[in-house]
Amino acid sequence: MMKHIGDTQPLLAIMQKLRDPETGCPWDLAQSFKTIVPFTIEEAYEVADAIERMAMEELPDELGDLLFQVVFYCQLGKEQGLFDFDTVVERICNKLTRRHPHVFDGLKTSSTAVIKQNWEQLKETERSERELNSVLDDIPQSLPALSRSIKIQKRVARVGFDWAELEPVVAKIHEEIDEVLYEVKQESVDENKVQDEMGDLLFAVVNLARHLGVEPEQALRQANHKFERRFRGVEAYAQADGRLMTEHTLTELDGYWDKVKLDEANK
Repeated sequence: MMKHIGDTQPLLAIMQKLRDPETGCPWDLAQSFKTIVPFTIEEAYEVADAIERMAMEELPDELGDLLFQVVFYCQLGKEQGLFDFDTVVERICNKLTRRHPHVFDGLKTSSTAVIKQNWEQLKETERSERELNSVLDDIPQSLPALSRSIKIQKRVARVGFDWAELEPVVAKIHEEIDEVLYEVKQESVDENKVQDEMGDLLFAVVNLARHLGVEPEQALRQANHKFERRFRGVEAYAQADGRLMTEHTLTELDGYWDKVKLDEANK
């Protein structure tokens, strides 16, 4: 097949063919804006996964899958007379040039702080033009909870609703832990209250991550990977011992865990 370097037209033509009412693919024809959202999210995570694993040979394919999602939305928009691919390209080009006056309008500055301040001011202006009264109005409800939590906190911090020091942030976590423990120790445990307090605790932990400059979603993914790696090591030690995992005591399994950590430290 002939390569079309930098040419999006073949991809757009393929998408149009897939949605052809007479000769198109039944699966593609059955899709709508709402039904392909889960696939878009999945493809975005697969891009992130390839980058995390530094699987650069896989990244072009994953980025292509993600680009196809954009093209799919554009085809749906074109069919319904709402927008097309050119509209999307035009909108992002306008937005990028508008939000980078230090690059495109000759307002030169080398200060990252000034650039960020200008960026936020431009976004605030855009929100006002869209008649969004709250700084929280345009945060998507569909974001993963951790991502949405930190986005909420960053927004309110910009208008001064934030602690300037680390101590009260940490103190809030201890306070929320105490409130969780209070609820679980009640004679009659209210599961809704426990969930509510756990939510407050997680929100407080995300706030600490933000103050430390840590991306909570990334940090939790890293913790998941680390736990998986170490638990597989525990399984290997248990197998070498000739017994099933369930035939070991927790003390024995903890001992294997410590061995795995020591193995990692000695590498």
